[in-house]
Amino acid sequence: MNINSSSTPAERLPYSAIIDRPALARPDNARIIVWPIVNVEHWDIARPMARQVLPAPTGVTPFPDVPNWAWHEYGMRVGFWRMKALFDKLGVAPTLSINGMVCASYPRVAQAAHDAGWEFMGHGYIQMPTHAVDDQAAMIAKTVEAIRDFTGNAPVGWLCPGLTETLDSVDLLHAAGIRYIGDWVLDDEPCRLKTATGPMVAMPYSVELNDVPMMAVQHHRSEEFYTRVRDSFDRLYMEGEERVRVMAIAVHPFLSGVPHRIKHLEDALNYIAGHDGVRFMTGKQILEWYDQASPAQAGTAAVQR
Repeated sequence: MNINSSSTPAERLPYSAIIDRPALARPDNARIIVWPIVNVEHWDIARPMARQVLPAPTGVTPFPDVPNWAWHEYGMRVGFWRMKALFDKLGVAPTLSINGMVCASYPRVAQAAHDAGWEFMGHGYIQMPTHAVDDQAAMIAKTVEAIRDFTGNAPVGWLCPGLTETLDSVDLLHAAGIRYIGDWVLDDEPCRLKTATGPMVAMPYSVELNDVPMMAVQHHRSEEFYTRVRDSFDRLYMEGEERVRVMAIAVHPFLSGVPHRIKHLEDALNYIAGHDGVRFMTGKQILEWYDQASPAQAGTAAVQR
């Protein structure tokens, strides 16, 4: 089947029941791969804020929206450093989902992550919905260039802001050198999407173990984060006896980096690290493992296991 800009998700990714697939070879005999992601973003004060913690008293969003901009800014000034100290203590290098503009607007943050060996995953150029970008291909190229210039390496992974895509986003991303995305949250294992120029790996990102839906949207108590991560891990760890599973945990400095939530992220990561058969991996490391465990068919865009 030919892939074009109007191809639907189902056309790009035929249905596959996990119980019907051959088990993947385990990386280092792992029962579960844990993929931690830290999202760092540039919120443009001239635009509507990506999230709001404080609605306007009149119900009309002000411009500029200083209080909500400052809420995010706290995460970059303070919250990020709490989170980094935690990952440093655990000896875990997460994936940094980063707006390209952060390399210029928050170079202290980007440099600290780079020096610590974190993987840089493209996350748009600034924090805005992908479908609202006038020239998506140019935005992708600008983001890739910003990350390559800062780190010396172009990113191989991508997460659209808010997981927003258009029907042709995966084609544009693959053409720009991106080889995995986190926007298609639909499996416990990586899988391959068909694009116009080759296979794109959909990585098991998370909207459940993600502090934006949990805290900013659903408004759960802070301890819900630990409870949900623990319960998810226990089930996947049990299932991992039969076949390895991938578990993503996505956090943001302005949410999980605040004083009343950092403890619950710390407890969750310590709980996971206390089990045998756990491998913390970056998205790039998972991609490399998956490409070896389930090689793509050479020269084809339509690839299935």
